[in-house]
Amino acid sequence: MALWIPMARSSVTGGGFRHMAAWYRTLMLSFLCLAGSLAWAETNQTQRQEVDWLELMPKEDLALLESMAQVDHEGDAPPLLPDEIMTGRVVPEFDNRPIRIPGFVVPLKTTDDQKILEFFLVPYFGACIHVPPPPPNQMIHVSYPAGLKLDVLYEPFWIEGVLKVERTENVVGASSYAMVAEDISPYEP
Repeated sequence: MALWIPMARSSVTGGGFRHMAAWYRTLMLSFLCLAGSLAWAETNQTQRQEVDWLELMPKEDLALLESMAQVDHEGDAPPLLPDEIMTGRVVPEFDNRPIRIPGFVVPLKTTDDQKILEFFLVPYFGACIHVPPPPPNQMIHVSYPAGLKLDVLYEPFWIEGVLKVERTENVVGASSYAMVAEDISPYEP
């Protein structure tokens, strides 16, 4: 009621409707800007494609993998993947694509306080720790300048960012893809 009383008084002087119209225009413009910002934020989030690991493997590599005999875990020698799968062929359509992918962290570079700045993201727990490592197109070299604090290695995470076709090799393994993580969150299906 107090809001309308001053407007009623100013309408007597002839400026009330102009004042009220300007106030409504400002209010509506504010709501439109807020709605536009929320819509942009939602669109920006939904533009990240959720990717399955096998989508990063070219069809010919996937066919080789599917035609392999069952791996025998008996004996001293580690099971080997065919050399053809280890070439690191990629799916070029994923270059510069915003994605969201789940996986496990294999630390590569840490700070003194144990924050992980670089890591390989892999599709299953224990990859790279056991031999052989996954094919390069099943590993993503991730940089995360903010640093990831990890309590245990067996926790999976969602990693979001722009995927790039970029080869990385080190003593742990080789990857065919890379990304700078924009967001990291615990995995929830």
